[in-house]
Amino acid sequence: MTESSVQPALWPAPYASGAVEATVTVPGSKSVTNRGLVLAALAAEPGWLRRPLRSRDTLLMAEALRAMGVGIEETVSSSSAAEGVPGSTGEAWRVIPAGLHGPTTVDVGNAGTVMRFLPPVATLADGPIHFDGDPRSYERPLHGVIDALRALGARIDDDNRGSLPLTVHGGGALDGGAVRIDASASSQFVSALLLSGPRFNQGVEVRHVGSALPSLPHIRMTVDMLRAVGAQVDEPETGGEPNVWRVSPSALLGRDLTVEPDLSNAQPFLAAALVTGGRVTVPDWPERTTQPGDALREIFTEMGGSCEFGLTSDGRGSLTFTGTGKIHGIDVDLSEVGELTPGIAAVAALADSPSTLRGVAHLRLHETDRLAALTKEINELGGDVTETADGLHIRPRPLHGGVFHTYEDHRMATAGSIIGLAVEGVEIENVGTTAKTLPDFPGMWAGMLAGTGA
Repeated sequence: MTESSVQPALWPAPYASGAVEATVTVPGSKSVTNRGLVLAALAAEPGWLRRPLRSRDTLLMAEALRAMGVGIEETVSSSSAAEGVPGSTGEAWRVIPAGLHGPTTVDVGNAGTVMRFLPPVATLADGPIHFDGDPRSYERPLHGVIDALRALGARIDDDNRGSLPLTVHGGGALDGGAVRIDASASSQFVSALLLSGPRFNQGVEVRHVGSALPSLPHIRMTVDMLRAVGAQVDEPETGGEPNVWRVSPSALLGRDLTVEPDLSNAQPFLAAALVTGGRVTVPDWPERTTQPGDALREIFTEMGGSCEFGLTSDGRGSLTFTGTGKIHGIDVDLSEVGELTPGIAAVAALADSPSTLRGVAHLRLHETDRLAALTKEINELGGDVTETADGLHIRPRPLHGGVFHTYEDHRMATAGSIIGLAVEGVEIENVGTTAKTLPDFPGMWAGMLAGTGA
């Protein structure tokens, strides 16, 4: 595993004394990379992932699949437009499917995609697969996946915790069929079952029976990627039954997939344009995508900026976001794009009017309790944030410097950095946690700020 450069325990968040003017090439999508790895590992023939994200979460996924017998060969091209970008060089991974087997142990770190997507894969292995991870991973819910797999015929030992650590006793195949789950804690419960569903003997029918389902764009991403490798999927948005997803049993095709930039990881850079009244261009922003981060175009525009599609000097499609020097509060339902909440909260703390962020109660179960963490950290800088039943209410107040704790949560680190652009003396505790999905964030941040007087 490659690690980002060593960072100080307290990283001084750069203060911007002028407007940001920068082009920022964002590394590949973690969500696309990890789904692509799983589908390629389950395919009937080799496939390629080009410009994958190389970060802690994606390397954990790759190492876990290797441990179960999948071949993943890494190559680097000297001609890629992404060459030199941390985490997304001219790299390509050739994934060679093989018979899955145990015994082995999988380290999930604190990666939701690894801890939830791979137990269904492990049911197809011959032998036991043990899953363990960081201390926080023990607190994150897995009951939706565990209970569903048991109902579909799997044998899993978890001491009835509904969480890690656990062992999947793979039998080389799984019957599959229909299952009812409550996925209100995480849409990943649905995606996990759908990704492996084509390899189950009867396919899979997943019926969500709980309250509102969060992060629907991530399920759309899963469905689109399944269809791209030849799977037949019936789902609500194309005429299927509400809250029901069906995947037929079939062989999966090996594909050549180029990974899109991670639009959620573009958030702090777009926020920098909004906060400083500057302009940031992100190359390769897709005009059509299932990534939740695409919602930033509408949200940040409502908060005071503007955006347009165009071309970079080398002819690549791009999105340019421009700030006006003013930041407005917002009342917004973020239930489908909850991962954007920390960055939006940071911008809202600097706005000229209050904001209400709704529909994100499930963030209490993410890398940390993000609602409690944002409330505490912004308030300790002089802010006025209160938790609601399903979100945050933010009343802008003059902020001051201080330590912004991250709780080993990458999006907390980038949120604190956004505030630091406008507030002198903010120090980010453990900025290195950004390596989870955004390698060398401090270096990219400094590069963006070069020439602004930061």
